[in-house]
Amino acid sequence: MSPINWQPDFLENETVRLTPLGPNDFEILYAVASDPLIWEQHPSSDRYRREVFQLFFDGAVASQTAFLILDPQSNQVIGSTRFYDFKPENSSISIGFTFLSRAYWGGKTNAICKKLLLDYAFQYVDQVYFHIGANNMRSQQAIQKLGAKKVAEVDFDHYGNKVLHFEYVIKKQSWFKSL
Repeated sequence: MSPINWQPDFLENETVRLTPLGPNDFEILYAVASDPLIWEQHPSSDRYRREVFQLFFDGAVASQTAFLILDPQSNQVIGSTRFYDFKPENSSISIGFTFLSRAYWGGKTNAICKKLLLDYAFQYVDQVYFHIGANNMRSQQAIQKLGAKKVAEVDFDHYGNKVLHFEYVIKKQSWFKSL
């Protein structure tokens, strides 16, 4: 079996286009990420600062599983997301590190991005996890609307600090039943 491509270049619909994130995309993505309000509920609430975002960006590029989120009508970059923590032995992967320009909050953009990623992931795995900071109520509510169930509370390392996250899961069989 050939390795799974966790950074395909064909995930899109009429609302969003996900394109593989590359090393030359820093400035266009930082233009979105430099808004402090995007990060106010996030464990790394200073990620709007250039040097802090650079660490995030470098990790995203190195993962080879990250995407720019574009508005296909304007071709404007509106955020980023990625797959991470693929565990073939558990038939699972995680989706996260997602952020959107505030102009795209409150609508269906986040859910549509997650739907594209979930539909792709469920071709290869049986469950998809999401790890959301305990204080990030917006993201918790958004993922619950997709049918994710909270299954654990875990500490994640955020640059040397342990930060409480809630772990949610969507299982393949429940995802396809909900469609």
